[in-house]
Amino acid sequence: MTKTRFRAAVALTLAAGLTLSACGGGDDDASGGGESTTLSIVGFAVPEAANKAIAAEWNKTPEGKGVRFQTSYGASGDQSRAVVAGLKADYVHFSVASDVTRLVTEGLVDETWDDGPTKGVVSSSIVVLAVQKGNPKNIQGWDDLIKPGIKIVTPNPASSGAARWNALAAWGHITANGGTEEQATEFVKKLFANVVSLPNSGRDATTGFLNGAGDVLLAYENETILATQNGEELEWIYPDTTILIENPGAVLKNANPKATEWLNFVLSDKGQRQFALKGFRPIIDGVDTSGIEGAQDPSNPFPAPKKLLTVESDFESWSALSKKFFDEKEGIVTKIIAESGKAQ
Repeated sequence: MTKTRFRAAVALTLAAGLTLSACGGGDDDASGGGESTTLSIVGFAVPEAANKAIAAEWNKTPEGKGVRFQTSYGASGDQSRAVVAGLKADYVHFSVASDVTRLVTEGLVDETWDDGPTKGVVSSSIVVLAVQKGNPKNIQGWDDLIKPGIKIVTPNPASSGAARWNALAAWGHITANGGTEEQATEFVKKLFANVVSLPNSGRDATTGFLNGAGDVLLAYENETILATQNGEELEWIYPDTTILIENPGAVLKNANPKATEWLNFVLSDKGQRQFALKGFRPIIDGVDTSGIEGAQDPSNPFPAPKKLLTVESDFESWSALSKKFFDEKEGIVTKIIAESGKAQ
């Protein structure tokens, strides 16, 4: 697929918003010999390709045979609010746990959604620094991002979960390496001073960067791998300090019973294998990670970072960090972006 066709396909998918598909077979599979089941999936933009691949594999099983999917993908926070406003969903797949918590507060998802072995997490990745081909600005790590003249692309934390992971990784680069919170605040201020594009979602940020915006993109590792799989020419740096991105998934209270079977498959070896093939890091042990096209080193597609931060170990909880960093009025990152004049 050419770059133009890939970008056009992404744009068309996002513009459509809702799509209906039957995966893993023709009309006979979709009908299953009778009335088919349709599951409504609402997710953040980044895992769409992986979810489609998982659906195709599930449709090959007795449990998934004949199941169709109505899907909606976009910025994580926007998608969560849309479900609250009435967008139909049997299963949600968001970037951050706080977007599921919103549904719990509204009575749409059970409070026990994160009681399982993976604590509600269905996919994972890490924050990397993507650069233009050849790395013309010689970006090697976080400290290079605050140099004069560096142009950064990152999505808007007001709408995007990916943006929140990026900001936490930048903050942790300072606090996890002996710096104070005051120094971390100053670093994040300098970083956002160099931001030239603040799109609504992680996928929008990736598309803009591939179209030439900026010198460096704060991105999910899986986004860089997927873009490379689709013929894009970009490179990425693994910073010495990064954060484990943990994306939650949940079945809604009023969901079709098939949604629980879908979630079980997503969490299985076969489901996680499909995530891995699209660049996500498996969340369970023993998953085959061979043959990951687009990875920098196919023999080691998911290298261990020198220092890997986690929400639980370094930021207490999503509830605590959401208030501290992303509160609509008093959040540290919210105020920094507002003061920068770059909030959309």
